[in-house]
Amino acid sequence: MLKLGKLTDYATVLLAAMAAAPKRLHAAQELSRSTAVAAPTVAKLMKQLQQGGLVESVRGARGGYRLLLAPAQVTVADVIRALEGPIAVTDCVVHGACALEAGCGAKAPFRLINAAITQALEAVTLADMAASLNPAPRIAVKAQEFPLQFHPANRQVNAHVRRR
Repeated sequence: MLKLGKLTDYATVLLAAMAAAPKRLHAAQELSRSTAVAAPTVAKLMKQLQQGGLVESVRGARGGYRLLLAPAQVTVADVIRALEGPIAVTDCVVHGACALEAGCGAKAPFRLINAAITQALEAVTLADMAASLNPAPRIAVKAQEFPLQFHPANRQVNAHVRRR
């Protein structure tokens, strides 16, 4: 199963809450209360996000954390990379070669899959996540909400999957 780690999920929740008021300092306890993420987990994640270059820490009685970049400049892919490292569905996508490479017919398709996943994760920003915290009523789905364009040959694959 392709799934984000629980800490990455929590980090995204924390950053989305911070993105709702990006210029403000956010105390760890306040983030814990507003997101229901346990305070020790918030502290651990804020340290990792600081090391990953996504937030900065301000010490003192009125200290806290703030985003280093505007919410529209930070993508979900950035959050994943800060906590989990490179985005890869297989090791060969990151490391290049493997023991099976000579007879492997899956490397190129997995690179395509990895590129599509990465593109989808880079298409969603913290600003998008923050906007979903207070969603406005929607009348119709806009085309820009689904920015990915896939190769027309994939329609046959999708049709095959639907028949199952």
